[in-house]
Amino acid sequence: MKNVIFIFVLSMALLNQSDAQKYFTKTGVISFHSDTPIEKIEAQNKSSNCVLDIASGKLEFAVLIKGFQFEKALMQEHFNENYMESNKFPKATFKGQIDNYSKIDPAKNGKTTVKVSGDLTIHGVTKKMTTDAVITVVNGKIDADAQFSILVADYGIVIPALVKDQIAKSVKVMVDATLDLLKQ
Repeated sequence: MKNVIFIFVLSMALLNQSDAQKYFTKTGVISFHSDTPIEKIEAQNKSSNCVLDIASGKLEFAVLIKGFQFEKALMQEHFNENYMESNKFPKATFKGQIDNYSKIDPAKNGKTTVKVSGDLTIHGVTKKMTTDAVITVVNGKIDADAQFSILVADYGIVIPALVKDQIAKSVKVMVDATLDLLKQ
């Protein structure tokens, strides 16, 4: 009987330890920027979700397309209705892996650059991607920052001929997420 109790206590401790390796946020910031001589387009979403399993390096992001805020309401309307078709494709996701995750120590303050690779899904199209990210640990919180560019056409987003000179073919995406230890 003592062995059963010991195994139960040990397995609960290991389960809690694996849970202690997950970090989460609902307030990650994803923004994008594109620039042409005619039009500058910028938007920001401050409510992306992210989960990071520090023990395995697995990383997932999800963001609702309608959550992107623009300076001009008409841009936001066109973005959702004409380009992103956000009723049909309501979210964008990234499911991937921090390749060199062992460099991150959540118990030690510091900054490190890591390689992130995985599948980015936008507008119903999934593409492999790899980028660098800067991970900063401060007092047990993990801040992840990354920048990368995507080609609009790669994700099946069609730019009408009438405005093709006003919208850049490449969009710069910026990610900033501060993750806290996921508590059960």
